[in-house]
Amino acid sequence: MATRASRPLGVVTRGTTNPNRLRRVDNWIVDTCADALRSAPDPLVVDLGYGATPVTAVELRARLAAGARPDVRVVGLEIDPVRVATAQPAADPPGLTFARGGFELAGLRPTLVRAFNVLRQYDESEVADAWATITGRMAPGGLLVEGTCDELGRLGGWVLLDADGPRSLTLSARLATLDSPAELAERLPKALIHRNVPGEPVHDLIRALDDAWRAAAGYAPFGPRQRWLHAIAALRSQGWPIQNRPRHWRLGQLTIPWSTIAPTHPPSG
Repeated sequence: MATRASRPLGVVTRGTTNPNRLRRVDNWIVDTCADALRSAPDPLVVDLGYGATPVTAVELRARLAAGARPDVRVVGLEIDPVRVATAQPAADPPGLTFARGGFELAGLRPTLVRAFNVLRQYDESEVADAWATITGRMAPGGLLVEGTCDELGRLGGWVLLDADGPRSLTLSARLATLDSPAELAERLPKALIHRNVPGEPVHDLIRALDDAWRAAAGYAPFGPRQRWLHAIAALRSQGWPIQNRPRHWRLGQLTIPWSTIAPTHPPSG
């Protein structure tokens, strides 16, 4: 059970959510973070800031139970007590509860935290402290997945962090509806979204990906997946250290070390 904090850290989010909005990141979490959950003494996961309805927390628990560990426990945390009360009827499956809490994680020590579309409304200067607060309260070896996506989950970007800080950036697109990889710039995590300007590494990445996509236009008749695969291959040939495997690329994903695209200057504010 969650331990109630005297004052949850953070502010109430807008709360916008939709069924399957976080399917792409959830599937990535199952694939990438399953080992951490399987080896954890307590497979506790926090869905931080799940929104006005609990649907994404319900989905997260179901996906982790099916793909990572059947006895996973998911706690959905929200600062707004009305949202917590509204979510309680959804806590029917074993291993799913809801509580009031924020960046302090309500006293919990989870192995995994998903915080999606939470920091988007904060100032960039507040991100590092939020990351440190969350990761400092996780269980040893714990992981944080923090990012943002559009309303339907077609475009997204997220950072994987541990106690030492950010490890990687993942960009994700539903290829069937992708016009240009430049669209991903609008869904960069808060730590990067204002850095899509000349002179910043993430701007170079987005530009290189968009250029490679346009150069691969000849593969468009074979479908957007083939065009994307050839664009990723072009990025690798240019020396970008893409981490994930071809099966991830086929899903419209690209993961790159944080050190490659980390901001070059401290945030203002």
